[in-house]
Amino acid sequence: MLLAAGAGRRYGMPKALARRDGRLMVEWAADTLREGGCAPVVVVLGAAAEQVRAEARLDATTVDNVDWATGMGSSLRTGLASLDGTRVSAAVVLLVDLPGVTATAVRRLAALAAPDALVMAGYGDRRGHPVLLGRDHWAGVAALAVGDVGAKPYLSAHAAAVRVVPCDDVADDRDVDVPEEHTGSHA
Repeated sequence: MLLAAGAGRRYGMPKALARRDGRLMVEWAADTLREGGCAPVVVVLGAAAEQVRAEARLDATTVDNVDWATGMGSSLRTGLASLDGTRVSAAVVLLVDLPGVTATAVRRLAALAAPDALVMAGYGDRRGHPVLLGRDHWAGVAALAVGDVGAKPYLSAHAAAVRVVPCDDVADDRDVDVPEEHTGSHA
């Protein structure tokens, strides 16, 4: 699941529409999930949703977060709700502004998919994205995902159950907040 609904205020435009090596960041991120073994790939849109649909070449399902302006929490809730009627046992969650996250990192987490799984990528002594949320946890995650907060409160409350998978050898989960940070290639 790709969260790509924000307006990108600090960036100056929705990051989904920002270009990286000639492609939209939303395309890079959706491809990263698909190449990492995720199916279906769901992209949650909000700000400039129609423009993203018109410009992006996505091999993914798009869903609209009508409450996108309230923050990431509503996007996470929207994405999880869109998977309710599927047979998906777990969702790998990725943010659109993490161009250093690779398909290899996604694959490492996706390999642990199970209804009861809680998995985070590890970068040294820090936990980060992507995050895998097993179906058994979706209601609890959704209940705590408000404002600009996603799954963090739920993951913190269930820290003993969270498995951390080292990814710092294959990925970098630093976000891009301003265009000057937006350089490099996507692996």
